[in-house]
Amino acid sequence: MGNALLTAILAIQMITALAMIGLILVQHGKGADMGAAFGSGGSGSLFGASGSANFLSRTTAVLAAVFFACTLALAYYSNARPQTGSSVLEGSTLTAPAPATPASGAAQIPGTTSPPAAPATTSVPPAPGVPDSGQIPTK
Repeated sequence: MGNALLTAILAIQMITALAMIGLILVQHGKGADMGAAFGSGGSGSLFGASGSANFLSRTTAVLAAVFFACTLALAYYSNARPQTGSSVLEGSTLTAPAPATPASGAAQIPGTTSPPAAPATTSVPPAPGVPDSGQIPTK
């Protein structure tokens, strides 16, 4: 199947979907006829009181059948095509990254193997009425 045929089927599907939406919104519900019988004034329609339901409902049914057929055709042709090159991971080899090792000369640099020196602390006397910062006050 060519790309043009798939594009045509997709275009037909979209047009029938939009036409179905329009026809469904134009149609009256089943409860609208009951309200019109008691004088609500809602009986005016484009095709008359009796002919609109038959024409609109039959047209909607035909469009639904065309939409369903297009959906089945698109589903069939999307699975019938060969799947070569469609996967992102196809043909790739998943390997774990190598652990980082220091360069051959990095071990000879002084100070790289010992842990960093602790930061210098300054002793600040506690404020009056505040307990020493190293102890938790208890009651």
